[in-house]
Formats: sequence, C-alpha cells, structure tokens
Amino acid sequence: MNRFTKSARSTRHCALAILLGSPLVALGCASPTAPPAPPSGGKTFNGSYSDFVAQVEPVIQRRGCDTGGDCHGGGPRGAFALSPAGSKNTQFDFDQVSLQVNPVTPESSRILTKPLALAAGGVPHSFKPFASTADTDFVAIRTWVLAGVTP
Repeated sequence: MNRFTKSARSTRHCALAILLGSPLVALGCASPTAPPAPPSGGKTFNGSYSDFVAQVEPVIQRRGCDTGGDCHGGGPRGAFALSPAGSKNTQFDFDQVSLQVNPVTPESSRILTKPLALAAGGVPHSFKPFASTADTDFVAIRTWVLAGVTP
C-alpha cells in the first residue's frame, strides 16, 4: 500500500468520525441531566418573601433587632446585618434572615436560637427578646422558617 492510500484512508476516517460524532454531541447537549442533590442532605430553604414581610419583618422591628448601635441595624454583628430602622430594605432583610436558617435542622437555625432565652434552649447572645418558645413573635418566625424548608 502506498503512502497516498494510507493518507487518504486516514482522512476519510477522520471525516467520518467528525460527521458521526457531531450529532451525538448535539444530542447529549439537548437533554441535560438533573442537577446534583444539594449537599445539605436534600433539604433547601425557600422562604416566602410575602410571608416574611407580613410576619417576620414586623417582629424584627417590634423587638428592636434592626436598631443601630450594638444591634443588627448598626452594621454587621457577627454574620448578621439588617437594614436600619430609618431606611428599611425588606429584600435585604429577607436575604439576611434567610441566611440564618439551617435547612437540615431548622429548629437549630440561628434566627431561632440566638434571640431565645438560654433556659428555653437558646444560645449565647447579648439580647434575648424571647423568654420561651411559646412567645407569639417567636412562633411567627419559627412558622416561617419551617414552612420554607423543603426536601
């Protein structure tokens, strides 16, 4: 076999591979696979913005969590900041509060445990607006948190 025949055969094989391979690549791109499960064990938090505005934001304001100085409206305190009382930005507050929710174990979310009295199961925090889990404002936040956790 001469060199020209080998070269022509190689060229034909390459052209054939390109022609047959292109549709297969296109088909692979046309039907993507589902995204992988989230690392949190499959649970995510998708809190309702409208419920936050109606039920949670009023609690934050009423309890003074958004005031300046040493509170969360005066800039970040740890990993939690809220818009100041004088210039509310409910979308910012929603985003910040949502970050305080643990979708794997929602009952241990920082938005629930930080403001709760130690005797009622809370964790250390300089201000404890909720004496117990029966407090109606605590129940409002807890209800919002639990409603937003989805498998």
